[in-house]
Amino acid sequence: MTTTECKRPFHPIELSSKSFWAKTAQERELSFAVLREHSPVSWQPQVEDPWMPEDIPGYWAIVRHRDIVEVSRRNDVFISGEGVTFENLPPDVLRGSQSILAMDPPDHTKIRKLISAAFTPKQVQRIEDQIKANARAIVDGIAKTGEAEVVSQISAILPMLTVCDMIGIDRSEQPQVAHAAEIITGWNDPEVRGGRDRAEALAEVGWYLTKLGRRIAKERRQEPTGDLMSALVNAEVDGQRLNDVELSSFFTLLCVAGTDTTRQTATHTIKALTDFPEQRAWLLEDFDGRIKTATEEMVRWASPVMTFKRTCVQDYELAGQRIRAGEKVVMFYPSGNWDTTVFTDPHVFDLSRDPNPHVGFGGGGTHFCLGNQVAKSQLRALFRELLTRISDFRAGEPQMLAGNLIHGIKSMPITFTPEQ
Repeated sequence: MTTTECKRPFHPIELSSKSFWAKTAQERELSFAVLREHSPVSWQPQVEDPWMPEDIPGYWAIVRHRDIVEVSRRNDVFISGEGVTFENLPPDVLRGSQSILAMDPPDHTKIRKLISAAFTPKQVQRIEDQIKANARAIVDGIAKTGEAEVVSQISAILPMLTVCDMIGIDRSEQPQVAHAAEIITGWNDPEVRGGRDRAEALAEVGWYLTKLGRRIAKERRQEPTGDLMSALVNAEVDGQRLNDVELSSFFTLLCVAGTDTTRQTATHTIKALTDFPEQRAWLLEDFDGRIKTATEEMVRWASPVMTFKRTCVQDYELAGQRIRAGEKVVMFYPSGNWDTTVFTDPHVFDLSRDPNPHVGFGGGGTHFCLGNQVAKSQLRALFRELLTRISDFRAGEPQMLAGNLIHGIKSMPITFTPEQ
């Protein structure tokens, strides 16, 4: 990398400042739309106030749907092993929390095979039954009140119960697990981390989840109980098993990624069903026949993960732009999900949208979300309960999460006619 190349001019439409990420999704889309049309691969400065500055003072922003898909599927060129978050995180945080997200073949292939081997039809059915029961219990808890706080009383509870039930986390640990997951995804928001130093807060909750994961793994080796952790510690592919480091790292990833993305999708959907009442009516006309298509639009609309990063390992031309080995690229999933060359009227929440090739679970390739079916199952179960029992709910204004990783809502009120 020459000095001249390092000092190439940044694009005048910048995507890295805190002020950009403080805008609404609709306001950010105004910038994405211009870039998609005129500069689909643009050179951008590092994020403002980076935790761990990069050696190269910039990155390539990938905003078009087809380019996000290409980067996602060319894992031989764009690797994940140097971290996938927009922010360059410390190595210990990276190793302890990103698991297979930050792995490349052959390690990724091995770990994914072992994890997939634990998701047997029996496991999936057990999870499905628990999800339905948990969704029912959640709505039981609010149905007669006439009002609730969406995140803390509805959308954050179901995915946390699902993950805890899947892995076998004792109910007494669930509040602390939920707190840890919230800090790991929202560490950029001072309110979420309670005003504490970000390194201190992340280290504390990361070590807590690591110790908990290793303890549960040890217990399940000694006495399997039929949960996912029991299956994971005993899963074997080609004579290989997951070791304690691999188990605890995946445990942390599951506690975080397995809860926050579904939580955010559900929360954004509750708001969208308030803002687009005709979509609520359409879904209610034939819930069973339409919910499968509807869940895809819920994920597209929410775009719960906003950015992921890759590292280019060989010179490559993308959308006419030469990307050099060693340079970073960042995929902007909300932009891909509002690409007008792929989606008609993307600004409209349309539950009948079909086909719906959103990149909400990644753009395909080896890192396509392993838990996507579990996430969809939770959305189906939760909205069945909400729409059949408190169908006139109305969401208030959301309080948004600060940061460039998760499209997060921290809190949002909801009112409805109490169930009799």
